[in-house]
Amino acid sequence: MIPIETVKTDDFSMDYFKYGKGPRTMVLVPGISVKSVMNDADAVADAFSISHDDFTTYVIDRRKELPPEYSVLDMARDTAEAIKQLGLTDIYIFGASQGGMIAMTIAIEHPELVKKMALASTSSHITDEQYAALKEWKELAEKGDRTGLYLRFGELIYPPAVFEQFKDYFIETSKTVTDEELERFVILASGTKGFDVSDRLQEIKCPVLTTGTFEDEVLDSDATMEIAEKLDYRDDFRLYMYTGFGHASFDTAPDYRKRVMDFFLDGE
Repeated sequence: MIPIETVKTDDFSMDYFKYGKGPRTMVLVPGISVKSVMNDADAVADAFSISHDDFTTYVIDRRKELPPEYSVLDMARDTAEAIKQLGLTDIYIFGASQGGMIAMTIAIEHPELVKKMALASTSSHITDEQYAALKEWKELAEKGDRTGLYLRFGELIYPPAVFEQFKDYFIETSKTVTDEELERFVILASGTKGFDVSDRLQEIKCPVLTTGTFEDEVLDSDATMEIAEKLDYRDDFRLYMYTGFGHASFDTAPDYRKRVMDFFLDGE
């Protein structure tokens, strides 16, 4: 069992876990979820087993004590502070969905921390259309409709075949969701509304890989292409688009982790 540890600052505490034994440091910032990724530490480490010899990886949660309003910019500020508190530098940061928004903001605000960055199914600019799925999830959480939330969440992030395969699992897991977890989810989902760093993407100094999927039912493929349009003038920018793997292509595409590792290790 991978232990869950806590980093503490003067203002907040934040859970994280780490795995791998490599000389490089990777920081993984997960997307929004109803139940914390801290509950799945061993599964995450197993999924990224390809990285264990090259990287020591830190998976960082959102802060424990959420204020009533907590924007993505706030999340990035706190995550960067946690990274500094842990003494991490020259990090290879990977962010998925909302985690990608956090990663981009850290790369913009704290370029000294980030050596390379990989982004998955994310957006630099949350439009009303892109917020629609998050708004729907938030409203289900506010109603306390745990099963409805889990089913709609799974339906939008996974391809139909994957959703049907795990539908019963989603229903059973929804029964374990607490009121506190629903309240956290509402705050985190609300914090995505209005996020926009599109005009600051060119401030990013590190090499960037961004991936998306043409069938993204959460943020739409246009979100990935907007990032590409801002950065594709750079020789150290890479774009890859998947077909048929859904918003969570970072979980469903069989070559995804190797693609990220190849990018991180290229030239080293």
